Amino acid sequence: MLLSAAPHPGFLLLAEAGCILVLLAASVCDLMGRIIPNRLVLALALAGLAARVASQQLLAGLAAGAVVFIVAAFCWRRGWMGGGDVKLLAAAAIAVPAGQVWHFIAAVGLAGGVLAALYLLARRFAPHPSRQRPHAWLARRLRAECWRIHRGTPLPYACAIAAGALIILS
Repeated sequence: MLLSAAPHPGFLLLAEAGCILVLLAASVCDLMGRIIPNRLVLALALAGLAARVASQQLLAGLAAGAVVFIVAAFCWRRGWMGGGDVKLLAAAAIAVPAGQVWHFIAAVGLAGGVLAALYLLARRFAPHPSRQRPHAWLARRLRAECWRIHRGTPLPYACAIAAGALIILS
């Protein structure tokens, strides 16, 4: 009875705003340390579940998240994706409307392509990090990112996942 009644329309907006905030936090964590905390993935999944309950698409959202997780886990096993990205992508698939999941995946792919192009361009223009470690927090983060750019380390793909979700949810 509780789930069959139409929820308040503002609840869906609030749940989707929560999803966006969590995705932005995951992007910052991935950008700064190339790690996506499990607590953020769980928070996104819970906010996504709340959004799917509000839109009365709970089963479709769960199914979409499961399918995306299985395909992304295959990519992880092949070394094409990081484990945190797999979990975040699956949780984000729950958060977007069930009918928009394939559009979301396409948007993530396009955003990932733009991210990769930016990093390739940055290789050409980013300064080589100095051996001296700066004292300021932001300067240390920028130095670390310059080091990652020049070494060709994995991209902070949470940024692409967040961009794809933002395109669909906005």
